[in-house]
Amino acid sequence: MAQQFEDRFHRKFYYLRLSVTDVCNFKCTYCLPDGYKPSGQKSSSFLSLPEIKRVVRAFADCGTSKVRITGGEPTLRKDFNEIVHSVAATQGIEKVATTTNGYRMEKQVAGWKDAGLTHINVSVDSLDPRMFYQITGENKFTQVMAGIDRAFEVGYEQVKVNVVLMKDLNSHELPAFLNWIKDRPIQLRFIELMQTGEMDDLFQRHHVSGVAIRNQLIANGWLLKVRNKNDGPAQVFVHPDYQGEIGLIMPYEKDFCESCNRLRVSAKGKLHLCLFGEHGVELRDLLQQDEQESALIERIQQQLQTKSVSHFLHDGNSGMTPHLASIGG
Repeated sequence: MAQQFEDRFHRKFYYLRLSVTDVCNFKCTYCLPDGYKPSGQKSSSFLSLPEIKRVVRAFADCGTSKVRITGGEPTLRKDFNEIVHSVAATQGIEKVATTTNGYRMEKQVAGWKDAGLTHINVSVDSLDPRMFYQITGENKFTQVMAGIDRAFEVGYEQVKVNVVLMKDLNSHELPAFLNWIKDRPIQLRFIELMQTGEMDDLFQRHHVSGVAIRNQLIANGWLLKVRNKNDGPAQVFVHPDYQGEIGLIMPYEKDFCESCNRLRVSAKGKLHLCLFGEHGVELRDLLQQDEQESALIERIQQQLQTKSVSHFLHDGNSGMTPHLASIGG
């Protein structure tokens, strides 16, 4: 194995978030409120399957054990199952996850499992079908819920459900969500609304801190779980009376970046050291041949030495990220 990916703050990177498409068929208010708009640059197509194999192998050879396939909506790729299979077949990769809006899950999740997908995150921002439609722009609540049920039927022991918390929209639904996971093995992940370049006004109107929810959980007997080395950034809480779990993702909290263990590669083949970084690093020229792996690893290692100790969201600086779909959230 090559040297473990590590930055100058001695953070090791076990987790790759790999975007395979910018395209999404939902119009979520906090991400793509006007829907997906192609860039018009036909020359810059999304990563091909051979390019994906090469980038994943390089990361695996440097200690990465978890890959999350993201988008946009990754399942819009016609070769999604082949992508999953190739990632799962890479030596050293133990977890293959995806984040999806879930609209195709009921029909396709059995195929995803057969291909080697080990973990699923589904975005469900409301348990009220009308609010779900208001937030996502799509009247697909029933299909998404059926997809979650189907995931359990085909053998997934746990499904993670992502909820972006928004004041005056869904922030009052905590009791309903808690009731929903009482007897279901769902890890409910409340994600603080994050400020991105195109969403300043929405952020000012709807941002709500996760700290109040954490205090409420602790007061009601929820206990913090210990993190594994390739876990994401959530603080996960468990309760003896609940089959489900709750994860809180609070990027505005002090020291959030101390446990950073993930890097991102965009659907166009750029390395992003931070979701809110200032620029992406071109990798695609080194993804054309197997023989380029050592040069690819060297470029990533060099760039890691420039990674900042923290993002600068507290200062209202979201870097170059126009919206979360652009580099896979």
